[in-house]
Amino acid sequence: MDKLAAWRAENQLGMQGWTFSHLDGRWESDPLPWDYRKFVEAHLTSSAMWLDMDTGGGELMSHFHHPADKTVVTEGWEPNIKLLQSKLTTSKIKLIADPDENLAAVPDETFDVITNSHGATPIAAIVKKLRPGGWFITQQVGATNNFSLSRFLNADYTPAYPDNTLIHVCSQLQDAGMRLDYQAGAFAKLSFLDVGAIVYYATVIPWEFPDFDLDMAIPRLQQLDRLISSQGAVTTFEDRFMIVAQKPA
Repeated sequence: MDKLAAWRAENQLGMQGWTFSHLDGRWESDPLPWDYRKFVEAHLTSSAMWLDMDTGGGELMSHFHHPADKTVVTEGWEPNIKLLQSKLTTSKIKLIADPDENLAAVPDETFDVITNSHGATPIAAIVKKLRPGGWFITQQVGATNNFSLSRFLNADYTPAYPDNTLIHVCSQLQDAGMRLDYQAGAFAKLSFLDVGAIVYYATVIPWEFPDFDLDMAIPRLQQLDRLISSQGAVTTFEDRFMIVAQKPA
């Protein structure tokens, strides 16, 4: 298969759940200066009522092995909702469909811990769902994630969520009465080792690569291919931030 045919094949693939295992061995990223899982584990006691927002296909949620009858998840993307419905058929984990990402169907003052990995952050609603003394733990993709690559492929690109920044979200939490326990931001180097990996990523992340059109992008992709041939990788940066906040008792 020639390169263009391989790129077209990548362009036809979709994502099920929320996993980038298809890119294993084809991209490399520097570690972040915090460990999201350890923050969650430190606050998620066995007796805690837990809400995992925008859980995707439940891949990360399942790693914590929390009691199913104390676990609630939300998801807004219809293919993932259907995937979760099939996966959770015999489980006591409760799924709440949340297509508007506003937690409207989630009961107030019910949860000791709310986690959110790369999901929407309707702060006022999140605070309402926490019990007094409850914790909100989130790792977010910042507004400028992969900006250089998005801009290279689309000269008119502007961030889809320009206010999703550490400063803005921390301020929102404080305005909602939350106490910040931890907050940090980081830019981690991300390297793509082949152009097909870039095509796949651009295809499944439309908010960073809006209206991505493979045929129109071919000249730019060929430039990236030359960079990889000479330098071994195309490098961009992941914009990430982490917040742990508590609702006053």
